[in-house]
Amino acid sequence: MSTSTEAAQHDTRFFGHPRGLANLFGVEMWERFSYYGMLGILAIYLYYKADQGGLGIDQGDALGVVGAYGGTVYLATVIGAWVADRLLGSERTLFYSAVLVMIGHIALALLPGLTGIGVGLACVAIGSGGLKANATAVVGTLYAEGDERRDAGFTIFYMGINLGGFIGPLLTGLAQSEVGFHLGFGLAAIGMALGLIQYTIGRKNLGEKASEIPNPLLPSQRWMAIGVAVVIVVAVVALIMSGVVGPSNLADVVVYVVVAISVVYFVVILTSKKITSDERSRVFSFIPMYIASAAFFSLYQQQSTVVSVYSDQRLDRSLFGWDMPVSWVNSINPVFIIIFAPIVAAIWTKLGPKQPSTPMKFVLGTVLMGLAFLLFLPMTGTGVNGSPLIALAGILLVFTIAELMLSPVGLSLSTKLAPKAFRTQMVALNFLSVSLGTAMSGKLAESYDVHDETPYFSIIGGVAIAIGLILLALIPFIRRLMKGVH
Repeated sequence: MSTSTEAAQHDTRFFGHPRGLANLFGVEMWERFSYYGMLGILAIYLYYKADQGGLGIDQGDALGVVGAYGGTVYLATVIGAWVADRLLGSERTLFYSAVLVMIGHIALALLPGLTGIGVGLACVAIGSGGLKANATAVVGTLYAEGDERRDAGFTIFYMGINLGGFIGPLLTGLAQSEVGFHLGFGLAAIGMALGLIQYTIGRKNLGEKASEIPNPLLPSQRWMAIGVAVVIVVAVVALIMSGVVGPSNLADVVVYVVVAISVVYFVVILTSKKITSDERSRVFSFIPMYIASAAFFSLYQQQSTVVSVYSDQRLDRSLFGWDMPVSWVNSINPVFIIIFAPIVAAIWTKLGPKQPSTPMKFVLGTVLMGLAFLLFLPMTGTGVNGSPLIALAGILLVFTIAELMLSPVGLSLSTKLAPKAFRTQMVALNFLSVSLGTAMSGKLAESYDVHDETPYFSIIGGVAIAIGLILLALIPFIRRLMKGVH
């Protein structure tokens, strides 16, 4: 990189933030355009019948697959983080991951049936995992330690995510409803191609730190790593081809794998001789917030599972005599993010050191998310396509406020608490909490019954609120472990 790290960190050319933030904002926006555009039509593609252009999979299994796929995307951040920390550095890993995402969307658009689903989702999952963890890590390198612009910068970055998340479902959903599913997937591929072009043009604005390899793998160890990767791929393919892993248990498998990997990650980092006692304490402080984050996302990510079914079967989508596409509901939350993210960023910047602590923001996010599910209860029993669109929009507004309390703050927290030797891998741990929650959203969705919604919404909402209140009681202990990080 031609730009020094110090120069990049002192840059204020992008609304008071480093110019490199604009480049990362753009690539993440287009990646999210492709990801959410595809995800907005994935569930209905899986469970719609053949005469509707779908694959005709059982609805419960289809929702489990969507949740498991989303969980696998975030699980793949482990691979992306390891490659960045040991082989390529964050910036180069980000670039190659974006290329793989584009290939995956092309496969979804061109390959028929389950073949396209298998090849396409695998490429998108691995590519998105590499891109997400490393885009976040590179954003972290743009700010010096103690820079109070950091949380606001991550919130601006988060706006890029949601701008793409807003436009993607609108265009792919319209293409799907007017022409067919494969055109919708094709638009996702075009979006990712545009992201790659703009990122390539602006790579010079990133500092040298973005290309560093924090913990390089010895040349003698590379063949072992390749061998392990081959064994894992062969094992996964064998389990799928033999029927041991299938649509009915995919969400369960992803949950178990994520839990196991998370435990291993925490143990490896905490027992490493490369971290100091203060760094070890900060990693311990992240554990309860990891749990709260997983609980939050097990509800929040149901926008792609339960809320999709709700929009298809329970929501009145009639607009002046025209039924809007199911996936358009997925654009409501990003609109609210675009509106409110700058306000929240400005509030955090204005408050500076007086803003709520990170654990308190996690409490607010988790409790609000539980309350959002309880707000579904007044609409139970309204019949097929009887729930008003304005009511669901109000609930998704609460989703949004909860999200802004926790999600961008979690991205920032993982970079602040990270030991120097495990910078990108701590970001991966944050995404593992999202992975666990997303896979759980699919598992929970299998129990959703449009004819008996009250137990579902009340129990899940109540549990989330309880987890938030437990975290509230633990805040003094967590703050001590954070060793001065706010």
